[in-house]
Amino acid sequence: MNAPRPSPRIAELIRRGAREVADPGADWLQELHDASLSGGAMASIGADPVLVESTRRANVAILLGWIAHNIEHPGERVPPSTAQDPLTHARELVRRGMDGGALDAYRKGQSAAWQRWMQVCFTLTDDPAELRELLSTTARSITAYIDDTVEAVRARMQAEREELTTGTHAERMATVTLLLEGAPVDTARAEARLGYPLTGPHTAALVWGAPGVDPRHLETTAEGLVEAAAAPRRLTVIANTATLWVWLPIATRPDLARLHVPEGVRVAVGRAATGLDGFRASHLEAATTQRTMDRSSPHRRTATYDDVLLVALLDQDRRTADAFVETTLGALRRADPELRTTALTYLRELCNVSRTADRLYTHRNTVLRRLHRADQLLPQPLADNPVHIAAALELCSWQSP
Repeated sequence: MNAPRPSPRIAELIRRGAREVADPGADWLQELHDASLSGGAMASIGADPVLVESTRRANVAILLGWIAHNIEHPGERVPPSTAQDPLTHARELVRRGMDGGALDAYRKGQSAAWQRWMQVCFTLTDDPAELRELLSTTARSITAYIDDTVEAVRARMQAEREELTTGTHAERMATVTLLLEGAPVDTARAEARLGYPLTGPHTAALVWGAPGVDPRHLETTAEGLVEAAAAPRRLTVIANTATLWVWLPIATRPDLARLHVPEGVRVAVGRAATGLDGFRASHLEAATTQRTMDRSSPHRRTATYDDVLLVALLDQDRRTADAFVETTLGALRRADPELRTTALTYLRELCNVSRTADRLYTHRNTVLRRLHRADQLLPQPLADNPVHIAAALELCSWQSP
């Protein structure tokens, strides 16, 4: 952008506008995120919780980079963003096998940010000549900044791709990808490449955290899975900088109560299955568990496929699921969580008060009082609609507090 510097008046307007948006509101950021992940080409990113979070962090870093530079040097060319988040995002995309087309997210985010910036500009001046220069100058600035940033990220992706296409990691990832896609692979050769038996039982897990998570914490957690499952070994593939794919050659799931999960790390476990089909199926179940945890229960650190199966089925249409919970639970949905927990435990224990009290470590009379109060809040009593109420309570238990 070889454009002349803006006049002092326009430079001051740009500085004022940048200061106004130095702390972008949540609604602005949400528009930016929604735009960057829109369209069919972004579907593969939107389906991956780690990539979604990585995209969000990159969006914020790039936006704040332009704002900060224009507070200090209004209207001057903004250097491409070298913040850690966009570079981490580049690594995530490459490790997922994506190409430069995924960088369209930045262009879509630029469009959303520009719409918001224009609104700010119209509050800064009502002089047509000033407004024309203000919009023209900042349009060139934003376009050049995004162009330069995209090229810098593209170069980082190329360097990352060259690093990943050599060595044992690339070979292991390529082999696992073929197995998960159901490609015809010689089993003996695949086992030799992976150092892992494919014909026996498998229990798959995903260990992940937010972009930038300490890889040592992921590795420690993966090793903890081996101990919690008393497994003889594990197969681990680095899916991206914040995710490990893990397979254990066991026919039972790990005892997650024994697993120490560091802050910022989460674990999703599939069911045990056998053979090549089981290798794929258990991994896909772990991935479904991960998506459900991310959508419905960001506060939970561990879950199994059995834990989320009902929720995953019911929550595919969020609007319909919310309407079902509201209609079925009524005022109980917003009541003391103890009431919902007691009602759900009671239904799980086949309406046995004594077993419910034992499970909750609570006196029997306390359980009875809570159940009576729950009946008062429900549109229909527990005894009249146990199946629907149990399903709605299960959904509710996975929603963020």
